[in-house]
Amino acid sequence: MAHYFRLGKLPHKRHTQFRKPDGSLYSEEVIGAEGFSGISSIAYHVHPPTIIDRIGDPIPYDVEYADKDFLAHRHILGSQVPSSGDWLTARNYVMGNADVRLALCSPTEPMDYFYRNAVADEVVYVHDGSGVMESPFGSLSFSQGDYVHIPRTITHRWKFDDGPRRLLVIESFSEVKTPRRYRNEFGQLLEHSPYCERDIRPPSELVTHDEEGEFEVRIAKHGLLHRFYYRYHPFDFVGWDGYMYPYAFSIHDFEPITGRVHQPPPVHQTFAGRNFVICSFVPRLFDYHPEGIPAPYNHSNIDSDEVLYYAEGDFMSRKGIDRGSFTLHPGGIAHGPHPGTVEASIGKPGTDELAVMVDTFKPLNLTKAALEAEQKDYILSWKPESHGVSTNGR
Repeated sequence: MAHYFRLGKLPHKRHTQFRKPDGSLYSEEVIGAEGFSGISSIAYHVHPPTIIDRIGDPIPYDVEYADKDFLAHRHILGSQVPSSGDWLTARNYVMGNADVRLALCSPTEPMDYFYRNAVADEVVYVHDGSGVMESPFGSLSFSQGDYVHIPRTITHRWKFDDGPRRLLVIESFSEVKTPRRYRNEFGQLLEHSPYCERDIRPPSELVTHDEEGEFEVRIAKHGLLHRFYYRYHPFDFVGWDGYMYPYAFSIHDFEPITGRVHQPPPVHQTFAGRNFVICSFVPRLFDYHPEGIPAPYNHSNIDSDEVLYYAEGDFMSRKGIDRGSFTLHPGGIAHGPHPGTVEASIGKPGTDELAVMVDTFKPLNLTKAALEAEQKDYILSWKPESHGVSTNGR
């Protein structure tokens, strides 16, 4: 997703002398993936990023799943999943596997420390709220409908404006990338991609903090939050350039791909990770075949579990779904539109729904928090009699 960007002051050549006004050297750091073979950025610190004065006791920070290998369609009432605390303690995980995990987060308290996820990229969908995500790369403003992508190992801190806050946090244990079919051999997004580089918002303001003191950075790794106390403020970049940095992308800038008949979910794909994808369902015109059926067809996911997080609008194929709900339709059993919704969709010109979908290629497991907010009889909700629908046709 990221393209080349630069911000602040830089020397003419990398790995060469870059001096401060007092004549001493800035401290260069290469931040990269895949052992110097993946994307990277080069940053210049006021102080070396290696000076740690002490280490605190680690804090347990792992996810326990409550119902492994249980096969059923599930409906989680997201509004009933409690969440409070700061950016980390407010996270309430609902499902996951070895590749990806999902949490709801409604922060009510400010962060008095900094955070670095050393094992996972984070893609945060801002369902409610606005503010600034701060990092050494600069300030990144966000608002409702934004995806905010923070690559692993990047120290950051979220600051929220007043008002409701509701976030869907997707943690990927692999690099989050642009789908390959959207890119040419040089990495540029192609004309048929549903978004382009203009839609990507890098940090816009670089604020250099030249401060000495005690700055706690909590680093997530090995199921723990490791507490490192640095001598210098972690946001002390004077300049950086490269391809690795946090960015924002609004779901409202995703251009839907439509067709003469109903298009399959891959046309909504936005991000790709290892063994999972993230898709964006946005307002769009329906199919224009004169006998087209706008509602999705019944389908069986033999290789994937399908999760939908319902953000806004009227979901024409699903009944009884609230704002902020999840549905999980696992591989192995068919799912599709609820009774009555197929006929009801015919003739409608478009949809105003907004949703985030996560399709995984390994089974997902639910947490205790998800089970406590589950609609227990959702698996039976396709019975026509429960919707007052006849099984004898029109």
